Amino acid sequence: MTAQPIPVIIDCDTGVDDALALLFAVRHPGIDLRAVTCVAGNTDVDGVVRNTLTVLERAGAGDVPVARGAERPLIEAARSARHVHGTDGMGDLGLPAPARRPADVDAVTLLRREILASPRPVTLVPTAPLTNIALLLRTHPEVTRNIERIVFMGGAVATGNATPVAEFNVWHDPEAAAILLTAGVPVTMYGLDVFQRVVVPGADVRRLRASTEPGARLAGDLLAHRPAAPDPDGDDPDGGLGDAGAVCAVADPAGLTTRHLPVEVSLAPGATRGQTVVDRRPRPGEAEIHDAGRERAMVDVALDVDVARYVKLYLETVAA
Repeated sequence: MTAQPIPVIIDCDTGVDDALALLFAVRHPGIDLRAVTCVAGNTDVDGVVRNTLTVLERAGAGDVPVARGAERPLIEAARSARHVHGTDGMGDLGLPAPARRPADVDAVTLLRREILASPRPVTLVPTAPLTNIALLLRTHPEVTRNIERIVFMGGAVATGNATPVAEFNVWHDPEAAAILLTAGVPVTMYGLDVFQRVVVPGADVRRLRASTEPGARLAGDLLAHRPAAPDPDGDDPDGGLGDAGAVCAVADPAGLTTRHLPVEVSLAPGATRGQTVVDRRPRPGEAEIHDAGRERAMVDVALDVDVARYVKLYLETVAA
């Protein structure tokens, strides 16, 4: 008997690799993409909405509702990543404006509606700063009864990218990330430790770019915009899947190696703000012994990934 597709809602800041994630989610038969919500991050929130609608159009998605969410973090000002994702957030590919239109409700309202209406518990996949998710959890905590798991792209065990120790999505809104970790539902952290390893070979990128099918061609152009490493010949760069790996992990969790570990977000001002502090020690230390009441979330932290497996899965799905 064929397993039922997993009900999924993606919360994103569509950029380049969020777009790769959306293409995969639309086309994988094991995923039922029920909604997409948008938040400021890689670019401003209106640009995120436009990019999201464009990708869904190119992917041939059905009637997937898209809603505009928070235009800035809970406390701090918005800080984009246009230097990575291009002025428009989508690699400045010059794509035409989408014919699709967003839903007439805000992101938190759409999230609540779709989660509670789903006949099966939903898997939430945030690939962006976690502002929308924090607002949802604080405003409508009843949604947790119909959330199976939250698989978020964010955080890092070892090295950050926004700062030496903080990853961009968590650094952009640390308070929101702290709220997510203590939501009371199972959480998987797909952080930079695996994010940066899943790379599509240049020959496959070139093949996608040569496709006559709009979604596959868009995937190739997006991968070419974010080369994983400098190409010595200059014409055949590998491309990092980035956020799309988190959605691959929903469709095929066996490709990810995780450990159930205590994680907390550093909220103090200074050099460590936004760091995800992952405790890999075999036993508690003096700090825990003398401060036993401190709450620390237990999270399934991704520590290793089967790169070839996820690359094959992505290519087969998007080019199908």
